[in-house]
Amino acid sequence: MAEGLFGGLLGGEEEASEIEAANEARAGAEAFAATLAADQAKHDPAVAKAAERFLDKQSVLLDAQTAELEEQRALRLSHLKSQSHEGKLRRFGQRIRNGMQVLTALLVTLIGVGLCLMLYDAFTARSVVVEPFDTPPALLARGLAGKVVAGGLLDELTRLQAATRSASAKRQLSTAWTGDIKIEVPETGLSLGDIDRVLKARFGHDLHIGGDLVQTDAGGLALTVRGDNLLPKVFTGAAGDLDTLTTQAAEYIYGQSQPGLFVQYLVNAGRNADAVAFGKAAYATTSAEERPYLLNEWADALANTGAPPQATLPLYREALKQKPDYWPGYENVMNDQWLLGDEEAAWRTGEALRRAAGGRPGRAPELDYQNWDTLTWNLQTWRAAAIADAAANQGVGIGLAAEGPTIADVDSRLHDDADAEFQLQTAQGDAKDPTIAALTHFVHGRLATEAGDGARAAAEMEAFAAAFADPVVSSNYPGYPCWVAPAEELAGHLDKADAALKAGGHHVDCYRFRGDILVQRGDWAGAQKAYAGAISIAPDLPAGYYSWGVALGRRGDLAGALGKLQAANQRGPHWADPLKAWGDVLARQGRWKDAVVKYDQALKFAPAWAELHRARDVAARQE
Repeated sequence: MAEGLFGGLLGGEEEASEIEAANEARAGAEAFAATLAADQAKHDPAVAKAAERFLDKQSVLLDAQTAELEEQRALRLSHLKSQSHEGKLRRFGQRIRNGMQVLTALLVTLIGVGLCLMLYDAFTARSVVVEPFDTPPALLARGLAGKVVAGGLLDELTRLQAATRSASAKRQLSTAWTGDIKIEVPETGLSLGDIDRVLKARFGHDLHIGGDLVQTDAGGLALTVRGDNLLPKVFTGAAGDLDTLTTQAAEYIYGQSQPGLFVQYLVNAGRNADAVAFGKAAYATTSAEERPYLLNEWADALANTGAPPQATLPLYREALKQKPDYWPGYENVMNDQWLLGDEEAAWRTGEALRRAAGGRPGRAPELDYQNWDTLTWNLQTWRAAAIADAAANQGVGIGLAAEGPTIADVDSRLHDDADAEFQLQTAQGDAKDPTIAALTHFVHGRLATEAGDGARAAAEMEAFAAAFADPVVSSNYPGYPCWVAPAEELAGHLDKADAALKAGGHHVDCYRFRGDILVQRGDWAGAQKAYAGAISIAPDLPAGYYSWGVALGRRGDLAGALGKLQAANQRGPHWADPLKAWGDVLARQGRWKDAVVKYDQALKFAPAWAELHRARDVAARQE
């Protein structure tokens, strides 16, 4: 079957038909000769014989033709088979050519994409590139070759950047010989690394740093750095002071290339006076792109040196004016407004942040809502942002204060004592950071107050108050001194409680804690006035309504309590405490099923609150 099919495809059927036709012709001729001979033999035997001889010759001729056709058929079949083989070879060769063309096109595409990426990289390049330094032979003998000096400078720049806790973009750092790929481009003699450098030199914004290291006449060292738009500067020291000189040179380069981040580095290092001096000196020559960052960090440094918020707030606002999407600026404006006792304004700034960011979540990082979350008791969101910040930044975070104690502070507000202690024990940060010890005392004081341990609560809060005298602490924790008063009152230190409230300032917490203390002392009229004061200074915050509602409930005014607690929940919908207090009032009214609903809502926001679980269990048994 296969051969027949193959033969048909190659033309065998056509040849067979020709041979068959010849055979039929021969048979017909023979038949005709026989018939004619028989007929003629009746009349003329000579004619019959002649006709027979003619027909015999025709038969021989037909036999010869048939044989020739057989030979031609064999030759033609062989030729067609050869053509079929050649066709297969041609088709195979065509496939190879097509494949090579596709591979060539892919290679050209990859090269084109690579060149586009190199061009993009060139246009967006903002690296600090350290070139090899020049060193004399005398220093070469000591191992101080140009690449060694440049490498040391690069290492120090890398260390400075790593020590800068900031979310701002940092310049990449490299040496001039980094990434020199030695694939040469034909007929140019250039490597891809050479082409990359040429493109970046033409289109990029890299800062190239070079210089020299020489030995002074006195036997010391003089390290000179120079670069693009960088005034040369010489750093001198003794023969063994190369590390010190390298650090000084690196700080100079860091400050000139990234002034905002350099001020942040100085603040993180506790060198606030240096940061203020640098900010003042560098602002006029700093690029418009860098100025908002410089203003913000300059204001942070000012605050840490004890400057009042009246001095720092204009700098924060100017940073926002120059860069309306500078999200940390909103957070710092809120902080200063809170320090000034205008918590309602701080809340409005948080709302402005949300609108500018296109909603929440939006373009602004969640961390920049920290003050707004604190004011509205949006605790779980605050906690999640702090944990994410710590995880992304060496366990410390990018803020002026370490995140570990901050998370513990949130835990204490969530009534999660165990995790608060855990966070304090595992907190990371600089041992010289005064906020760590201060907030540790604060959290311990809160936990002791809730546990009813007046003596310990007062001792911890007094330690916090002493630490609060440091401007690094006081500028970062507005309103926190108000919490000293309940601890002192619990310990029986009435005069200290009054003093704490007076020193605490014009804050919602101070007003509501004054109301709580006056309730305990039997001055209900004074307490009512204090609660009203808390609400009047910040009508959009929940804390004043909450404390007043709890006080009304304890006096038996359940309807009044429900009104205030509902108002607190509207302004702080993610705060468990008003929901629990609401459930407590419903339980006192015998509305156990409704109380369970409120307790369940509260548990979503404070799942580790033991007292809340107990209240819920009691209500559930009464349904």
